[in-house]
Amino acid sequence: MIRILSATALALAVSAGPAAADGILIVQKTTTPLGTQTHNVQIEANRVRAEAGGRPSTSPGPSGGQVVIFDGARQTLWIVDEGRKSYTEMTKADADRVGGQMSAAMSAIQEQLKNMPPEQRAQMESMMRGRGMPGAPAAAAPKTVYKKVGTDTVGKWSCDKYEGYQDDKKVSELCTVDPKVLGFSAADFQVTRQLAEFFGRLIPQGADRLFAIGTPEQQGYSGVPVRTITFMGDQRTTSELVDAKRQSFPDATFQVPAGYTKEAGMFGGRGRGGQ
Repeated sequence: MIRILSATALALAVSAGPAAADGILIVQKTTTPLGTQTHNVQIEANRVRAEAGGRPSTSPGPSGGQVVIFDGARQTLWIVDEGRKSYTEMTKADADRVGGQMSAAMSAIQEQLKNMPPEQRAQMESMMRGRGMPGAPAAAAPKTVYKKVGTDTVGKWSCDKYEGYQDDKKVSELCTVDPKVLGFSAADFQVTRQLAEFFGRLIPQGADRLFAIGTPEQQGYSGVPVRTITFMGDQRTTSELVDAKRQSFPDATFQVPAGYTKEAGMFGGRGRGGQ
């Protein structure tokens, strides 16, 4: 789930064109060592649907990949596996419960680390940081600091380039544009901030991977990313904006398809047959 949400972070932040439709369609290309996928994201005032890979979301029928659906009004997150015809569900109450469990686990880990020799403790923290483990101590996941390093071009946009560092290690690159260039307002993306807050209850260390429109002081850089490059070990992931436009969507776009089987979630959520 983290990868999907992280991969659509850029897409949850951009739009273009006149406000003639109720929603926003985003097309984003993400390249990893395993290949390239196109991510289609649909956004309404209170709902988000993000598809990874498979057939484009505008084509008839399921895409065959994995889908994330978030309903801000209901404060519920669904992960849909179209290949397996199944889904998992997490409510705000579930997220609060899991967040509490993770906080307790983090405290226990921190106590254990206190009793380790310095060298062994450093190795353990490095391993946890590299794997993005939810229980990693805050010291093992420092805040990313961005430095402006020049300009670049992504698609049709000229953008300001930033490099992100944790301590002295480069972990990301961004290229951003002024929101006015893309023709949207922050009000269009209130639901993305809700999603970031929801996800932050589960994994606080990963919440900053999700885009939420804020001030330069809050996010550490100016503008909206149209390209994001992240580095983890020897792996590099690049996400670029391909297209963005206003579009209306049928209500079914933001619902789990009928007949899909509900399964236990990756965080120990409840599993029931049907919807």
